[in-house]
Amino acid sequence: MKPEHYPTEPAHLWEHFYQITQIPRPSGEEEAVRNYVIGQAEQHGHRWQKDSTGNLVVSVPASAGREDRSTVIIQNHLDMVTVKTGDKDHDFRRDPLALQVEDGWLLADRTTLGADNGIGCAAALAVMTDASLVHPPLELLFTVDEETGLGGRWAWTRSCSVAA
Repeated sequence: MKPEHYPTEPAHLWEHFYQITQIPRPSGEEEAVRNYVIGQAEQHGHRWQKDSTGNLVVSVPASAGREDRSTVIIQNHLDMVTVKTGDKDHDFRRDPLALQVEDGWLLADRTTLGADNGIGCAAALAVMTDASLVHPPLELLFTVDEETGLGGRWAWTRSCSVAA
């Protein structure tokens, strides 16, 4: 449940961020959050592609009148840092984050918030799902396993250099 005073604007950004915080996503276990991104892409009619490592790219066509612009790549990672205090009973493989707002700050109850890079993923999703935004063609890249060695990033780099 969203805490009282949870941010509401920009609406697409904060709704996606909330949904992401409710999906457990430690490194190596990004399938559920990847499926959330895929669901959003399909719901909005965007093509997506997944590589053998689990990295995902979503292609978002340009807004009307911006088709001749260069494609912009927005890269994020799906996993999160999984740290908690010793007195907190939390399983990062199973439990959603318990959010709270204190003195205007969005926090998680005695765990990391997952804002690195959850807010980046939410921003990319907000651009993809907010039809009022004007943008050039976009390639939204969501990599895996960043927090434990940049595994997804290195796999993506290798696949791009082979394809070139």
